Amino acid sequence: MSTQHGFTPGAQAAGRHFACWSRYLVLAMACVISAPVLAAAPEQPAGDGMALLHDVQSAARKLDYAGVYTYQQGSAMQSSRIVHLVDGTGERERIEMLDGAPREFIRHNDVTQCLLPEKKLVVVEHKRGDRFPALILGEGARIPQFYDIRTAGPGLHRIAGRECAMVDLVPRDMHRYGYRLCTDTETHLLLKAQVIGPEGVIEQISFNSLQIGPQVTPDQLNPAWNIQGWKKVESVMQPIDLARNGWRIPFPPGYEPVMQVSRTMKKDRRVSQLVLTDGLAAVSVFIEPHGAGKSPPYANEAVTTGAMNIFRTRIGDHWLTTLGEVPAQTLREIAERTEYVPLAQHQ
Repeated sequence: MSTQHGFTPGAQAAGRHFACWSRYLVLAMACVISAPVLAAAPEQPAGDGMALLHDVQSAARKLDYAGVYTYQQGSAMQSSRIVHLVDGTGERERIEMLDGAPREFIRHNDVTQCLLPEKKLVVVEHKRGDRFPALILGEGARIPQFYDIRTAGPGLHRIAGRECAMVDLVPRDMHRYGYRLCTDTETHLLLKAQVIGPEGVIEQISFNSLQIGPQVTPDQLNPAWNIQGWKKVESVMQPIDLARNGWRIPFPPGYEPVMQVSRTMKKDRRVSQLVLTDGLAAVSVFIEPHGAGKSPPYANEAVTTGAMNIFRTRIGDHWLTTLGEVPAQTLREIAERTEYVPLAQHQ
C-alpha cells in the first residue's frame, strides 16, 4: 500500500539496498500493512467497503494531526514522528526518524525533501509518495476484485487513546498478503495496520501517541537542523517504456503499472524502475546493467524481512531485482518469467 512504495511504508529495511530515495519508496510501500482475519467476519458490499477505504485515505490527506508511530518488522522496531497540516497552500508534512541514523522527510504537496544531516545533504524529489496513515495506491478501483473487505464484528478497540473499528482486507488469491486495519471511529484516520501472511501477523505499524485538530501547529513542521548552506540534489527521474526497450515483464493478477522511470541510484548507477500495484500492495522491479564489479548478493534466492521480500536474478547482461511487501513467490514469478529481447531483434 502506501509505500513510498511509500508509502512507506520497510517502512525501512529494504531501503538500505537502494539509497535514500529508494528507501523512501520502500517506506511508502511498507507503511500500510496487514494481519490475521476473523473467520466469522461479515463481508461488506464492495461499494460500502471501498467508501470506507476512501474515507481513510481522505482523512490522511485532509486532517491536521501529529503523533509518534512504531513500525515493527519481525524483531526489529523503528519509531517515527509525523506532523501533517493542511493550509492554503495544500498539504505539509514532516516525518522524523527517531531510531537509527537521523533522517527527516519534509513534504509540501508533491515535493519531498530527504534531509541527511551527516552529509549536510538535501535530496529533493518531485513525486508524491503517500505513507502511513495513507492507505490506497493510485485509484484502488480493483481492490474489491482481489480483496474481501470485512468488518470485524461488534466492539470497539483503542489505539493511542482513541477508539477505532477493525476492518479486514482478505486476499482472494496467493499473490498478495491480507491486511487488518483499525480506523478512528470519529475521523476515519488509520491508527493501526497489520500485514498478514499464512502464519499470522508478519508486520505492523501503529500510532503510540496522536493529536488531531487545532493543537497541531505550523512550528511543528520545522526541521531539526538549520539546512541553510546544505548541498541540495534533485532526484531526476526520466519516464521510460520498458516494453519498447525490449523488456517483457509479466504482471501478477490484479497488479497494474503506475510508474516506469530511469533513475540514479547508489554510486551513480543508472537503474530502470517499474512500480506495480493492486491498490494496496506494491512491487518495484529494478533493472541495471551487469557490470564488471562484484555480483549482487543473494542471486536467485528470496530474502525476507517481515513482509518485505526481495528476489534478484540475472537476465542476459542485466540484474533484475523485484521487491515488495508481497509473498516471495509472487516476486520470484515476476523475475523468472521476465524476458529481455534486445532492440535489434525487434527490427
